[in-house]
Amino acid sequence: MRILLPTGAATAETVRRAATGFDADVVVTGKIASFLTPRALRELIAKGAYDAVVVSGMSTVSFEQVERETGVPVYRGPRHAADLAWILPLVGKIPLSRTVPAEDFLAAGKAKDAMARVTSAEKNAEPEFVIRGTKIGGNSRIKVLAEIMDAHRVEGIAGLVEAYFSHGADIVDLGFGFDATPADVKRVFSGLEEIDGPLAVDTQDPDLIRAALFRADLVLSLQDINIPTVGKDVARAGAAAVVVPGTKTLRENIAKARGTGISCIVADPLLQPIGSGLVASLRQFRDYGCPLFFGAGNVVELLDADSVGANALLAGMAKEVGASVIFSSEHSDKTQGSIREMRKATEMMVLTRDRPYPKDLGIDLLVLKEKRRRREPPLEYETATVAKLMPDEITYDPKGNFRIGIEGNQIVAVINGKAVKGSRWQDVLFTLLSEGHVSLLDHAGYLGRELYKAELAIRYGRSFEQDGEF
Repeated sequence: MRILLPTGAATAETVRRAATGFDADVVVTGKIASFLTPRALRELIAKGAYDAVVVSGMSTVSFEQVERETGVPVYRGPRHAADLAWILPLVGKIPLSRTVPAEDFLAAGKAKDAMARVTSAEKNAEPEFVIRGTKIGGNSRIKVLAEIMDAHRVEGIAGLVEAYFSHGADIVDLGFGFDATPADVKRVFSGLEEIDGPLAVDTQDPDLIRAALFRADLVLSLQDINIPTVGKDVARAGAAAVVVPGTKTLRENIAKARGTGISCIVADPLLQPIGSGLVASLRQFRDYGCPLFFGAGNVVELLDADSVGANALLAGMAKEVGASVIFSSEHSDKTQGSIREMRKATEMMVLTRDRPYPKDLGIDLLVLKEKRRRREPPLEYETATVAKLMPDEITYDPKGNFRIGIEGNQIVAVINGKAVKGSRWQDVLFTLLSEGHVSLLDHAGYLGRELYKAELAIRYGRSFEQDGEF
């Protein structure tokens, strides 16, 4: 296959190195590769017999007409010339996009393929038992159990439960504190009749457990103190139970629970937080003859570090010890988003089954870190000026001042009682400028900065403070 590679002078050497060993013509079309025009490309194609053209992924013009006239497919390459080396071997072997940069197009396809494999693996998995249509144990995916503390005090709990399921929870766990009554438990579960997913009741109080058994699919937790009192009730209701050690060992308590007729049991050896015996507690994760429960949520909540990496690592640990259910929570601001993160982490673990480590899976939990750094050509200039300090005195725009904030996934800019809303900072800025709300250049620059900060806050689930640091 003969390939035409139009490029700019700044990246020509990088493109030539990538093209070594291929039947490819590297042609410099100007300083910057992305400035290539349809007319120039048409002329280049006419000079040779080519089977395909790969243009810079940074190009924004359409080459559709050129392709129709010449019959030669024109594909978008990567944005950065350094990535061409891993794109070129794929030309002609797999479909590439005419409009989307190659790395984005291939990443999207790889992610789609990865999720198809996760879905297929779960469909064909053989579980140890099933809770309301959700497979537990066996070779099924580790299931995410998301906790809601003090459920009886949460307003609009049905919406929160639905949100947790939409974020990736397989089971939603409703916790009830010491001040809860059986009437509270019945009220909460009765309000969730329209919820189809598995629900758990989280309490060791026998009366509260009984109050939930008309709907609860799983009980957290049973131990030697409450098993004699409520074990048979759980068995009669057909609910599954998480069993923990108490004054008796975990193995003894599992035997007690089975003795009451409970057939679906999950063993919880009690994972400890970092500093309180995390590594030592891992020794208790062994074969108890039933699926294992891995309490990752407590570890993440009690660690002042970003939850993304912590959840990924804990899901990997859960996989290695053979856990079937992993506990996650979003009780604190720093753990918001943990349910989505943990769900993706469990999917990554499915894709790791035939690999030595969870890398290059098609899906990942990279949020701020880059898998590959971008390689831009060096800037060219003849003179440089050291930036002057901006004066402390502010010249206020006679058009008025803005109040900027976020509402859900929307950026909001308010001036003179009017709000402009949008999901992209540039759209909000363009609207404000086009409607004549800004008359000073430095005010426009300020607005661009604050609106972009607001977009970043939404993207990364952070709070936003106008004029504050991001």
